[in-house]
Amino acid sequence: MSTHSRDLLTSVVLVDAVRTPFGKAGSLYAGTRADDLMVRAMRGLLERNPQLPLDHIDDVAIAAATQTGDQGMNLGRSASLLAGLPNTVPGYSVDRWCAGAMTSVTTLAASIAMGANEIAIAGGVEHMGNHPIGDGLDPNPRFLAERIVEQDALAMGATAERLHDRFPHLTKERSDAFALASQMKTAQAYKDGKIQRDLIPTAARSAELGWGIATVDEPPRPTTTLEGLATLKTPFRAAGRVTAGNSSGLNDGATAALLASEEKAIALGLPVKARLVTFAFAGVEPEVMGYGPVPATIKALAKAGLSIEDIGAFEVNEAFAIQVLAFLDHFGIADDDPRVNPFGGAIAVGHPLASSGIRLMLNLARTFEEKPDVRYGITTMCIGLGMGGTVIWENPHFGKKA
Repeated sequence: MSTHSRDLLTSVVLVDAVRTPFGKAGSLYAGTRADDLMVRAMRGLLERNPQLPLDHIDDVAIAAATQTGDQGMNLGRSASLLAGLPNTVPGYSVDRWCAGAMTSVTTLAASIAMGANEIAIAGGVEHMGNHPIGDGLDPNPRFLAERIVEQDALAMGATAERLHDRFPHLTKERSDAFALASQMKTAQAYKDGKIQRDLIPTAARSAELGWGIATVDEPPRPTTTLEGLATLKTPFRAAGRVTAGNSSGLNDGATAALLASEEKAIALGLPVKARLVTFAFAGVEPEVMGYGPVPATIKALAKAGLSIEDIGAFEVNEAFAIQVLAFLDHFGIADDDPRVNPFGGAIAVGHPLASSGIRLMLNLARTFEEKPDVRYGITTMCIGLGMGGTVIWENPHFGKKA
C-alpha cells in the first residue's frame, strides 16, 4: 500500500460564498419552495464568478436537515439541474443536521485534497416554515426506553438549559448581554454595508402583497434592549435561562460556496478568499449538545499543530448564547472579545439549520480581507444529538498591506 506525505495533499481554497437573505420561518418565504431558495443561492454564486466554465464543476453537495418534500429528491442533483448546471455535473445530499453545509464543504474539500475533484459547489438550505424541527421524525424508542439519551437530548432548548446547569457562572445575564451584542453588531454591520455584500437578492411571494425581492435579513431586532430580554419567557424550563431572545430563531434560507484546488483557482483567475487548513468533528453527551465545538476545536487545532492563541478570528454559530459562552469560557476568551463574530451572528440574523455553516465561512472570509494581520481563523458550530464541527482556515491576504 502506497503512502503519501500530508504535504502532497492538494491545497483547497474557498473561492467565494453567498447566501439568500434569511427569513423568519414561514414568513418572508412562506410562498417559496426550499429548493428554489437553494437554486437562487447557487445561481447568485455562479453569476458572481462568470470566469468559471460550468462544465469544470466536478461535484455538488447540498445539505438539508429534513430531507422530504421540497428538501428531498437528492437536493444536490435536483438543485444542480434546476440551477442550469450541465447534466454531466453530478450531485448528492448531505445531512449532519445544523452542520450540513459545513459537512458539504469538508466532504467536498477532502475530495479535492486527494485529487479526485478540482472544483465543487457546496450548499445548504432549510425552510423551517415548510419543515418544522422534528417534522416526520420517528426516533427509535430505544433511545429513551434504554436511557441511551435523556428526553432533554431531543429538545435543543433543553440541552441549552443543561449547559447553564453545568456552568452556573455562565448566567442568564451574561447570555442576554451576549445576545444584545449580537443584535448591535449585526445592526452596525448592516449600517456599514458589510452583510449586504454577500446576500443574493431573492424573489419572495406574499399572498397579500404579491411578488417582491428580499434583499435583507428579516429576523434582526436592532431595537433589542437588555431590559426587554430580561422579561422574556423561558419556554424550555420554568424559571429557566434560555429564551427566544438569547437563542437563534426558526428560519428559512440557503447558502452556497465555491471550492477549488488552489492551483485550479489560480489557473482560472478565480479569487481565493480562504485556504482550508484542516477540520474536525467530535461528539459529546447529547444532553449538552452545545458543548460540541469545544472538543471539535481541540481536535482540529491538534491536527493543524496550532494553539488557540494562533487563532485571530472566530465565527461561532450562535444557536444559543450559552453555547457560545461555554466555548469562549473553555478557551479563556472574553464574552465580548472583538475577534468573535464581528458582524453579529445567528441570534440576530437567524439559523436555518443546515445552511448556517457556510454563513460562518463567508463572514470569516470578509474578516480575512479586512485584517491581513490575522493568519488563522475558525468556523465552529454545535450539532444536534451531541456533536460539534470546526474548520480552521488560513488567510490568503496574511502579511499583505491592507
